[in-house]
Amino acid sequence: MAKKQTKKVEVEEPYVEETVVLEAPEPEPKPQPVVKKELPQESAWEIKDRVYILKHDKRPLSWSIKSANVYYFDKEKGYERELKYCENQRTPFVDEMQGEQRLAHIIFRNGNLYVPKEKTVLQKLLSLYHPMRDRLFEEVNEVVKAVDEISVLETEINALNAAQSLDIDMAEAVMRVEIGSKVSEMSSKELKRDLLLYAKRNPRLFLELVNDDNVMLRNFGIKATEMGIIKLSSDQRTFSWGSNDRKLMTVPFDEHPYSALAAWFKTDEGMEIYSNIEKRLN
Repeated sequence: MAKKQTKKVEVEEPYVEETVVLEAPEPEPKPQPVVKKELPQESAWEIKDRVYILKHDKRPLSWSIKSANVYYFDKEKGYERELKYCENQRTPFVDEMQGEQRLAHIIFRNGNLYVPKEKTVLQKLLSLYHPMRDRLFEEVNEVVKAVDEISVLETEINALNAAQSLDIDMAEAVMRVEIGSKVSEMSSKELKRDLLLYAKRNPRLFLELVNDDNVMLRNFGIKATEMGIIKLSSDQRTFSWGSNDRKLMTVPFDEHPYSALAAWFKTDEGMEIYSNIEKRLN
């Protein structure tokens, strides 16, 4: 029996187009804006106009201070940071500046510099960070200024009130410190007038003299010397009786003779002499 022959038929596979999927590239991260960390001294910053003056009553027509190449020690960061005043920047710290830096000058006119509230960067540089603040210049603090003026006025009022109530002997003692022996030639009205003027001109010194016990004793000794009850040697080292030249006391080296005499009047021996002189003066 004859075998059947089978014919192998090859079947072509259908063409399938391969689709290639391309992954989109990850977007580059956007640069984060620099966030300025506020320093502790800036937290209570008040926005207002400010005035700065040169210290020690300096009043030149113009005076420039350094606006670059100056440094501030930042305790938070632990190192010095460079400062620069640029009108187109929002910070005085160079490490926080962005873009072009246009340096500006800082100039005092007649010893003064007015900085409006819009120029906060310059204000902070001058008030908080500049190394010459409170050394070469200072900010005018109206509150502190008002307190100081009130204190001066109160001292003046106290001095005038004290001058008004002083008796003639104390008035003479105080004025003798100011004008010397000329006080002996003044009338009571002249003495009172000059006393009030002195209290107004020098209220603090006046009050110190009024509260100084030795002022009266000094005046007492000077009056006794002027009247010849006691006398001071030509070398201003010895006080003695005017009548018999008996030595009373020796002035310690480097002390004012009448200051030493006033202190001596407080000793036991000096109090006896004081009482004796007082009887003669009366």
